[in-house]
Amino acid sequence: MPSAFGHEAGRRALEETVRLSRSWGIRALTGFTFSHEIWSRPKLEVDFLMGLFERVINDSAVEFLRTADLHRDGIRLRVIGDCSRLPMSLQRTAREAEEATRNNSQLDLTLAISYSGRRDMVQACRSLAEKVRAGLLRPEDIDESLFAGELETSRGNNELLPCPDLLSNFLLW
Repeated sequence: MPSAFGHEAGRRALEETVRLSRSWGIRALTGFTFSHEIWSRPKLEVDFLMGLFERVINDSAVEFLRTADLHRDGIRLRVIGDCSRLPMSLQRTAREAEEATRNNSQLDLTLAISYSGRRDMVQACRSLAEKVRAGLLRPEDIDESLFAGELETSRGNNELLPCPDLLSNFLLW
């Protein structure tokens, strides 16, 4: 079976998960759609995925806005990961969808595309180190909360996306 069939099945599963999450009142959902390591797969497969993500994000933004008109608040879409590696058209589509849905608040849907938890932790450390070097922060001021606020998985207001207690401290590296 071609990998494209599996990726399409994954898209349908994510759509169903989003639908069920909304109906169950879940407020935040992250889809780990493309790990940083997948860049090593065949170019044809990666190109297919980039096109699939662009279509899904574009179609979803339209649906989320339509739904927001019909239902209270709708879905806010966010993309995290190393976006610099994504095709420019996908970067633009993601930015436009994030902007269009930024005021929706029923469900925060984060798509992790070209995401690596390790890279996220390293960039958080670099950001904090820069703040220390600039004299904006003292090393002894750094704690879990400050560190968490530098992660891409932070909502930008130092509020982390919910994580089950069973996984919150499990083999982070």
